[in-house]
Amino acid sequence: MAAPNQPAPVHIDVVSDVVCPWCYIGKHRLERALAHAPETAAEVEYRPYFLNPWIPREGIDRKTYLETKFGSVARYDAIAERVGAAAAAEGLVYAPDKMKRQPNTIDCHRLILWARNGADPVRLKQRLMELYFAEGADLSDRELLVQAAQACGLDGELVRRLLAGDDDVARVTSEADAAKNAGIDGVPTFIFDSSLVLTGAQPPDYLATAIARAAGQRTQAAV
Repeated sequence: MAAPNQPAPVHIDVVSDVVCPWCYIGKHRLERALAHAPETAAEVEYRPYFLNPWIPREGIDRKTYLETKFGSVARYDAIAERVGAAAAAEGLVYAPDKMKRQPNTIDCHRLILWARNGADPVRLKQRLMELYFAEGADLSDRELLVQAAQACGLDGELVRRLLAGDDDVARVTSEADAAKNAGIDGVPTFIFDSSLVLTGAQPPDYLATAIARAAGQRTQAAV
């Protein structure tokens, strides 16, 4: 809560998916931007997006996915090289050679939603991304998701029961669909105070400028 006579924190909605490599990089760049301006209060909320809504709930073989989406594994290799270089520049591990399964991410987004109640959704999102991009883990494996959730402060047994059912499937799907219906067709997309929108894994200084601009508008509104 903002102090009396102080503007509320800049609210940053980040529309992204846990299997989007540029979202992985963009998250780190946003955190760098926030660290460079600690005097500016901001709150970040991650919103769901389905990068590959056609993938079945059980996931598919990674090779099949790359051939279906990019035409061949070789065609993706050039993209992976560019992504890997950008990730390395951020100090992140990007290991496509470890990835054997391409997951449907609705369960991951459900976990992040549930983490809003007493846990840390930002930490959980980071852990899911690390599992996928750095360790090549299968995010379709519900037991693995339970372990990740538990490590980030959620009740493992409760999460296991919830994942076995359809709790919040409709809510997450509706929110992801709403993003696409609003015209978001690329992620990550950063929305500052529901007005200023930036798409793509923008450099930290560019994101910091956007945060400062949104904070300035908050200050003017409070006068």
